[in-house]
Amino acid sequence: MSLKQKIQDKTAVVGVVGLGYVGLPMAVTVARKGFRVIGVDVSKHAVDSVNAGENYIGDVDDAELKELVEKKMLSASLSYDVMNECDVIMTAVPTPLDKYQQPDSSYVRSSVKSLAETVSKDTLVILESTTYPGTTAEIVAPAFEKKGFVVGKDIFVAFSPERVDPGNKDYKTNNTPKVVGGMTEQCNELSKIFYEAILDAPIHLVSSPAIAEMEKIYENTFRNINIALANEMTILCEKMGLDVWEVIEAAKTKPYGFMAFYPGPGIGGHCIPLDPFYLTWKAREYNYHTRLIELAGEINNSMPEFVIAKLGRLLNKKGLAISRSKILLLGAAYKKDIEDMRESPIQDLICILEDNGADFDYNDPHVPTFHNELNDKHYTSVGLDNIEDYDAVIIVTNHSAYDYEDIVKRAKLILDTRLACDGIKAENLVRM
Repeated sequence: MSLKQKIQDKTAVVGVVGLGYVGLPMAVTVARKGFRVIGVDVSKHAVDSVNAGENYIGDVDDAELKELVEKKMLSASLSYDVMNECDVIMTAVPTPLDKYQQPDSSYVRSSVKSLAETVSKDTLVILESTTYPGTTAEIVAPAFEKKGFVVGKDIFVAFSPERVDPGNKDYKTNNTPKVVGGMTEQCNELSKIFYEAILDAPIHLVSSPAIAEMEKIYENTFRNINIALANEMTILCEKMGLDVWEVIEAAKTKPYGFMAFYPGPGIGGHCIPLDPFYLTWKAREYNYHTRLIELAGEINNSMPEFVIAKLGRLLNKKGLAISRSKILLLGAAYKKDIEDMRESPIQDLICILEDNGADFDYNDPHVPTFHNELNDKHYTSVGLDNIEDYDAVIIVTNHSAYDYEDIVKRAKLILDTRLACDGIKAENLVRM
C-alpha cells in the first residue's frame, strides 16, 4: 500500500520526535484524528509521563491525553528504534542558541542521524523545529541521502514551522493555518495530504523548505521589532513625562495602517527572543548585517534594566534605596496564565535586583518553583498574605488569577509593567 493511501485511510503510524511544548500537543492532535502515534524523547520523565497518561504541558487536556493512551493511540519511547514502525515522522526538537548567540543545530543533527539509521523507504519526514533558512536542505535531507535514500522518491522530506502560542484560547495546534515547504513536489503533496488529515485549518504550500523556514523567522522577527518600538516609545515617553499606554490606545483608534504592540519588562518564550538571531547568523554568510533586527534585540534586552532603574527612582522619592528595600515580583512565567518559564524576563530582573543588594521574593500561582538559568539558583513562590510588608511590588506577568484591586489596596508601591491594573486609580500605583 502506498504512503498516500496509508495517510488517507489512517493506517499510517505517525512518529513525533520531541515531546515538549510543540511535540506533545501535536502528538495529541494527530492521535485525536485517528492515527496511532509513537513519540520519542530523551527525557525519561516525559516518556514515563506520556505512557502513564499524565500531562505536563498546559495546552494539552489531561483527560484527553489519558484517554488516548488507554486506547493505545499514543505511546512514547526513549529509543529511536520504534520509528521503524512509522510512516510519517514529525521532528520537534530544541533549536537553542549557544553562548555566542549562534544556532545550536546539534539536536536536529542528532535526531535526523538516528532517524536515517532507523526508518524504512516510503516515509515522510517533516521538521517542525524553528531554525535558520537552509537547515532542511543542508542538514536533514543529506542525512538520509548518505544512507542511500533518494529524496522525493523513496524518502520524503519537508519543513513545516510550528505555530504554538501557549495559553491562546482561540488558536491551538489543530486550528492554526499550516505552512509547508517540501524538498520536491511529491514531498509537498504528501505533506499537504497528511496535514489536511490531522488539522482543521488551511494548508499553505510554498516552493521550498527555505521559504517556510524564512517565513517562520519573519513572523517572530516582525513581532520582535514591533515590541522593540513599543519599548523604545516607553523609554522616550518616560523622559517626556507622557503615558505610553494612553498613546497606544489613541493610536489604536486608526482603523488602518496601525497594529498595536505593547511594552513590557522584557520578552520571553522560545521564539521571539531567539528566532531573530538565527537570521542574523545566517545573514553573515551573505556578507549582510541585519542592523534593524539586532538593534531591536538590544532594546528589548535592555528593558529589565529600565524597569529596575525606574523602580529605583520611585523608591528614592520615598527616601529608600533598592539595597535597603524589600521587593515582591508578581508573576514569573513569560506570559499570562501559563507556566512556561523559557526566557522569562523575571530571570534578568532577579539578577539585577541581586546585583543591587535588594531583598526580594516572587509569587506566581502557575510557577511554584523555578531554576534561574542566568545565575543557576532556585527560587520558590511565596504567598500573598504579607504584601503590606514589601516596600514595592513589580507586576511582571499579568495573570488573571490576581486580584489587582486588593493588591493595589494593600501595597505601599506598585510598578505595573503590563497594564494589569488598567482602570484602577491610586496614588501608590505607577504604570511603566
